[in-house]
Amino acid sequence: MIVTPNPILGAFLHSIGATSAALCYTPQKKVRGWSWQTYWLVQASFCWLILPVLGAWWTIPQLGLVLAEAPREAMLKAFLLGALYGVGGTAFGLAIRYIGFSLTYALAIGISCVLGTLAGPLVAGELGAIMAKPGGGIVVAGVAIGAAGILLVGLAGRMKEKNLAATGPGVGEFHFAKGLALCLLAGVLSAVYGFSLQAGQPIADVAAAHGAGEFQGNVIYIFSNTGAFLTTAVYCIFLHSRNGTAGEVFRAEPGAPASRLRLNWAMAVLTGCLWYGQFFFYGLGHTRMGSFAFSSWALHMTMLVLVSATVGVVLREWRGCQPATKLMLTAALVVLLGAVSTLTWGNYLGSV
Repeated sequence: MIVTPNPILGAFLHSIGATSAALCYTPQKKVRGWSWQTYWLVQASFCWLILPVLGAWWTIPQLGLVLAEAPREAMLKAFLLGALYGVGGTAFGLAIRYIGFSLTYALAIGISCVLGTLAGPLVAGELGAIMAKPGGGIVVAGVAIGAAGILLVGLAGRMKEKNLAATGPGVGEFHFAKGLALCLLAGVLSAVYGFSLQAGQPIADVAAAHGAGEFQGNVIYIFSNTGAFLTTAVYCIFLHSRNGTAGEVFRAEPGAPASRLRLNWAMAVLTGCLWYGQFFFYGLGHTRMGSFAFSSWALHMTMLVLVSATVGVVLREWRGCQPATKLMLTAALVVLLGAVSTLTWGNYLGSV
């Protein structure tokens, strides 16, 4: 089944995935009595292991035959690049502890947006040809506008950090230096996930030949996400061994009722489901972007920052900030909306 290009529908599907990703860490605020590694390993088990396998099994016709026919080299590359992404995802989760949702998404996703979108065409020497196509220049401009909007969100976050230093921390462990280092690591390695999906495209092509259609990308997640799970699990198990916290999966804080343990599990599983939701809808959107499908990463990341910044406002992360800081954030949101519109319009022109 051939998927007809429809960038407007693709952008809408990307927005659902971006919203799912932006919301995926909010359940963490309800977890009590668990160390970070316990929560992270439980959610990662669902996001990067259980749900990708189940998602492919439910949506890919003749999955066993697809895996038998798919190139082994593509499987290995997708898995190894996914393993690097797992390191970035772990750094991402740690960064949120120190600088909050809005600033983490702005810095880490900003780096990931530019690298994950333009590095491939630049290395392949295809950027000039892309610019020459109808809508190509608009798409590249959209990437630049998105990067500018993300930078503005980062500047607003920096202003917020200064405001909070004067009025008391709004984030429990606010520490800009640690958060910045983790964001740089997360941004670079998160961009690798886009390369992992590109490396796994031959697997998706086989799935498409067997009738997977718009769900063809789900088969790549078996390799990209399980690679991420491997590195995440190794790190979390190391922390459990060092701190003696492995038993936390069977208990919550001392004296807490049984309902507390059930709530912790529910919140961790919800995190994993929301995070996997971004991958699921990314695939649906990507298959509809047409000639400039490479821009899916920029569109998705820009929407993610836009929604995450809005979530930060809803969660009152910006309370106590000065008017100038809030004005900067408002300007950033307007620019991000402009970037989404520009990317969608450029893709539309390239598909007509």
